[in-house]
Amino acid sequence: ADSFGHEDYMLKAAKEFPNTLFAHATGTQAAAAKLPNFVNAFASIYEGRYLAGVTAGLKLNEMIESGKITADQAKMGYVGAFTYAEVISGYTSFYLGAKSVCSDVTMKVRYTGSWYDTDIEHDTAETLIKEDGCKLISQHADSYGAPNACEENKVPNVSYNGSTRAQGKNTYILSSRINWAPYFEYMIDCTMNGER
Repeated sequence: ADSFGHEDYMLKAAKEFPNTLFAHATGTQAAAAKLPNFVNAFASIYEGRYLAGVTAGLKLNEMIESGKITADQAKMGYVGAFTYAEVISGYTSFYLGAKSVCSDVTMKVRYTGSWYDTDIEHDTAETLIKEDGCKLISQHADSYGAPNACEENKVPNVSYNGSTRAQGKNTYILSSRINWAPYFEYMIDCTMNGER
């Protein structure tokens, strides 16, 4: 299963079917549950987030050099879903990547309390732009809300989990995403070989 919202159901099923292995992509409960047939899996997405941050920092530098913004206006906004470690490590890596190439960058984080809510993510991005003065937006949320707000406000956007180029024809920079194929191949091979 994917996403945090499925984990409680996965745990329930793992208890009911002890001879079936359940793997939950993301999540946090496997270690505490101590079930031999339930695991959490996640990629090192913070690495991709760092590189996305480098790209964001380069974009800010370009905006400073072209006179679109001043160095003291190099502020990024981040639409975060929840105050979970996954989100915090993601935006920390993103910020550190940007800071590695743009020494003037600062960042404001706002949380939505949802993994997917187009309206809230849009409004959160718009608040970061209009009230907080952010000149570039990234996100750890899954809808097109934030990219749409960026396109409407002509603010560069670094998205997550897939391209939002179609929503941000003029503002999309890039997206970091996880390639789950190697993990699924590994998991299938382990299952076929009777390994856990």
